Amino acid sequence: MTAWRLPERWLRESGRWLEEEAEEGLEKVTDQIGGPARRRAVLLLACVVGLDSADKGAIGAIAPQLEHALHIGTTKLGLLVTVSSLVGALATIPVGALTDRTRRVRLLLISIVMWAGAQAVSGLATGYLMLLVTRLALGAVTATAGPTVASLTGDFFPGAERSRMYGFILSGELVGAGLGIAVAGGAASILGWRAAFFALAVPTLALPWFLKRMLPEPARGGQSRIAPGDEVIASVEEVRDHPDRYQAQATERPARRDTRMLDKVVEAGVEPAPEIVVSTDPTKMSIWRAIRYVLQVRTNIILIVASSLGYFFFAGLRTFAVVFVRGQFGISEGQATFLVLVVGISAIAGVLLSGRYTDRLIGKGRIDSRILAGIIGFVSAAIILAPAMWTTVVWIAVPLFCLAGAAISAPNPALDAARLDVIPARLWGRGEGVRTFMRNTLEAFAPLTFGFVSQLFGGGRTSFGTGVNSAHAAVSAAQTHGLEMTFLVMLVPLAIAGVILLKARETYPVDVRSAAESERRSREAPE
Repeated sequence: MTAWRLPERWLRESGRWLEEEAEEGLEKVTDQIGGPARRRAVLLLACVVGLDSADKGAIGAIAPQLEHALHIGTTKLGLLVTVSSLVGALATIPVGALTDRTRRVRLLLISIVMWAGAQAVSGLATGYLMLLVTRLALGAVTATAGPTVASLTGDFFPGAERSRMYGFILSGELVGAGLGIAVAGGAASILGWRAAFFALAVPTLALPWFLKRMLPEPARGGQSRIAPGDEVIASVEEVRDHPDRYQAQATERPARRDTRMLDKVVEAGVEPAPEIVVSTDPTKMSIWRAIRYVLQVRTNIILIVASSLGYFFFAGLRTFAVVFVRGQFGISEGQATFLVLVVGISAIAGVLLSGRYTDRLIGKGRIDSRILAGIIGFVSAAIILAPAMWTTVVWIAVPLFCLAGAAISAPNPALDAARLDVIPARLWGRGEGVRTFMRNTLEAFAPLTFGFVSQLFGGGRTSFGTGVNSAHAAVSAAQTHGLEMTFLVMLVPLAIAGVILLKARETYPVDVRSAAESERRSREAPE
């Protein structure tokens, strides 16, 4: 009896210790984000973008099994990701319009349920053509994520903190990509490629339940912004029932920090550009007029093109990274997946640090810090990745890949926040729809382009083994060489993304001033 009580007591004490450590860790995370309400909003929005990224990363993880089971090469493999992203790109324009005019959380709920269904059907595909069609349907559903998350982020968090909060949210995108590779790859290696899609459908189906219970629809215009330390999120109904209280909160708490950048712009003598100042209610614009407007904002166009080129490279890397790493360094699928996840952790660090420090620099008067983050990140990533792709020594490549991972991810929160800075709030959904259209279009063609270029360099043919665990066979030297040369060539558009941002340093202050003036005039416009 005494012999049993000792391990029983040890297990009880260990459980208590683990519980205390988990609570302490949660408190630290909560303090970093800014309170329970902010933590809840950030985690849920991060899960939305994370599931999207996980699904896209899954194709790269199960690439060897798909190539063998469906008798396809790198081009057809890339096409599976291309069709999903391309249809998603076409759907983002009408979704952006819905985002500005309907309840965004409800729109997310409906889309994610359909999303989970499309993932499950992907696992039932009887051949390449059926899988291609299900991926096409999946793309139409996932188009909701970009515009709705951007619009909700703008209403939940003040402008002076958006880079930092976007950093937390976009870390979900990177975590999702890593989990997609790990979960899908693990399930596929044990049970076959179909299991990978089912493994992703389960958490996707669970997310709508959490969204419905924990994320209320916020009011537009700042009344539902979450101040540091808040425990609850004010819903649109609460703001409507108590307008005086929440209008005062929107004016007092976030506005002081929101106006720092605008004050610096005004102090510098920057005047708004009359041609992009909106004097009427933006929600009444037709979709085509709204599109024309967001494309008139010069900074917005530059940011869209630059960030889309960054995502273009990331999409190709995400699809073929595991295959390339296995062949380049002669390691197993498990080792390659672990290496990719280590680089992913570095990318998360880049996102979080970029968001934090660009907001700090803005507070100190460096209003172009968000643009500088994009320039430095993209150019340095291209420079660092060149020797990392070239070497065949894993211990030389790993630190370079980690540095490059942090650099390539650092621009994302800063540029996402900058886009909200230059577009009036009631056009955020449609503005993000235009941006997501461009991003998803380039993302759509990235895997196909990477696969096609790899074939041009002789890497189109595969030499995987047979069976469920065919992924553990060696990758051919031809395929490795083709992917190596492809990645090196594609560093050019990545560097160009940083170079074109130099122009945004000139246009950004004017467009920030114009967006603020549009906000003022639209509020004062008669109903």
